[in-house]
Amino acid sequence: MRKWISHPKVEGRASRQAHCDLPDNTYERELGKEGFFGPASHMYHTHPPTGWRDFEGPLRPRAFDTTKFSAHSASPWEASELMHNAHTRIRSWRCAGTMDVLARNSDGDELLFIHDGRGDLYCDYGHLSFRDGDYIVLPRGTLWRIESDAPVEALLIEATNSSYSLPDKGLVGPHAIFDPAVLDTPRINDRFRAQQGEQEWKVVVKRRNRLSTITYPFNPLDAVGWKGDLMPVKVNWRDIRPLMSHRYHLPPSAHTTFVAHRFVICTFVPRPFETDPGALKVPFFHNNDDYDELIFYHAGNFFSRDNIHPGMMSLHPCGFTHGPHPKALNNAFQPKAEATEEVAVMIDTRDALDVTSAAEEIEWKGYVDSWKG
Repeated sequence: MRKWISHPKVEGRASRQAHCDLPDNTYERELGKEGFFGPASHMYHTHPPTGWRDFEGPLRPRAFDTTKFSAHSASPWEASELMHNAHTRIRSWRCAGTMDVLARNSDGDELLFIHDGRGDLYCDYGHLSFRDGDYIVLPRGTLWRIESDAPVEALLIEATNSSYSLPDKGLVGPHAIFDPAVLDTPRINDRFRAQQGEQEWKVVVKRRNRLSTITYPFNPLDAVGWKGDLMPVKVNWRDIRPLMSHRYHLPPSAHTTFVAHRFVICTFVPRPFETDPGALKVPFFHNNDDYDELIFYHAGNFFSRDNIHPGMMSLHPCGFTHGPHPKALNNAFQPKAEATEEVAVMIDTRDALDVTSAAEEIEWKGYVDSWKG
């Protein structure tokens, strides 16, 4: 167990409670370790910590618009790769509708977040229907394909050489945020049995980010049954009941949905704003000192951001302070509505993300200037 150097102190004008009752005419900034889980300090400044006049170099905040991808494909291995590091690969996939081959990821667990569309997923374990807002976790090595009458848009998040698990929910217990009982699993039902047969099928396997094709004279999704505790699972953001406090703005870590090696996935869903008059109603300024932060905006009105629409992504690399845009600061203590309306997926990676040339082609270069006045 790590023993942090711990010697809490207070210097000058400061709040006794983080994110609440700030000294007059100040802006709070959190400096913390381990992505909100380690020791932290709170600074109180006379100017917004994001009030830069200019920002040059690779640490600048960046935004990307995946709606500008127009090409559709029938294979997830033809999806546009956006970012990657040693522990994850993040791709944007516009599926044409029905896959004519089976896919298998042998590099790690695959997570599909369905941004738009609905259909059916067939895999080793059976049949699973899906709709927009679904997370589908496919264990490493699972054979799968999807069928849909219309295009499907999905965010693909690979846990490279790793597995997805649920977060430790600590004091609130295992049934908080979402009860594991709401997780759906594939069924060996009539639809699954109907797709079996002796027709030829190809399986495209990704290993070490290279593809191999295996051809069978029959459909290898031919299971008649299975047992065990390893299986694909599905949960929709509509099943998530977020932790909240009417007196305190909770950190993003309170909204963790899945955990993998050296990165986490959090889900922001609609919730009431804090009602205590002294509590912040917007995300607090904080340093990115241990993680890169990537957010995919799925639906709704993104109350702390300007000029962001569904299908966009923002990247805040480790190494600078970030927080709400200037317009959102006007509502730091007096929100315009009773509740948030946003749905977003956040990926916090312990290791720096490399941005691909495909992502640079859809980048909004003006994002760094959106914090100006």
